[in-house]
Amino acid sequence: MKQIVIISGKGGTGKTVITGAFAALAKNKVMADCDVDAADLHLLLQPNIKERYEFRSGKTAFIDKNKCVQCGKCIEICRFNAISPVRNDISNEVSEDFTVDRVSCEGCAFCSFACPVGAIKMEENISGEWFISNTRFGPMVHAKLGIAEENSGKLVSLVRQKAKELAEAKKADLVIIDGAPGIGCPVIASLSGIDCAIVVTEPTLSGLHDADRVISVAKHFGILAKLIVNKYDLNTDMTQKIEEYSKVNNIGLVGKIPFDKSVVEAMVKGKTITEYAGGKAKKEINEAWEKLQTGIDKP
Repeated sequence: MKQIVIISGKGGTGKTVITGAFAALAKNKVMADCDVDAADLHLLLQPNIKERYEFRSGKTAFIDKNKCVQCGKCIEICRFNAISPVRNDISNEVSEDFTVDRVSCEGCAFCSFACPVGAIKMEENISGEWFISNTRFGPMVHAKLGIAEENSGKLVSLVRQKAKELAEAKKADLVIIDGAPGIGCPVIASLSGIDCAIVVTEPTLSGLHDADRVISVAKHFGILAKLIVNKYDLNTDMTQKIEEYSKVNNIGLVGKIPFDKSVVEAMVKGKTITEYAGGKAKKEINEAWEKLQTGIDKP
């Protein structure tokens, strides 16, 4: 079983569009959406959720009002200003009760150690949800991280683990992963143990710069990286520089996708470009997929 991840150095390069297209073309596979901070693969694949689970991660301070003596020590030592007296929304009067702002609390637990009467406890957060679903192209594991919640890397690792377990149970040949943009923790969690990383870039200076950064991360972990240039014909001079970069750094350039309005039309209808009739982009994506099938293990 092979695992491939589609990533990008920056957002907006068309990573999810290409992931959806590959999901439509591949056979006997499991899909995973590991861009948990801004998941959108479900918009193309329209999953039917079969299993739903809570994701718990991180801790937030909780004040037991029956024990609290309002000494103010917690307010004094909280560097994140997460604890404050309760104010009446109408009169703005301050009560004797203290409250914790769940968004501001960083879960450091300093207040729980400093409280002289042990009124503050750390409680585990429900930070999001993860799902196992069916799509018209096969099973999919995906997730949704809550607003202002932490540990997206941990949730990515969980989604990847469940996708791998599902693929093994179904004897699938491939796991196709839609990764997060950038070079942060979610990307690193997406890359671990992968057979091939497909980096989607665009023909701009920032696109090449950020693609180089994420390729460097992949190389650091010993992951084979390949390039796809999306909307390459919008700036052919920059595309040529990207081609030169790929040759100098021995990065396989598996596809140059032209700008094509049919991609937008397909997305509006909730379809992948490979399901949509006609279009230059569809042909090039199909060819890129053929190249990937024969060269996942080769530079």
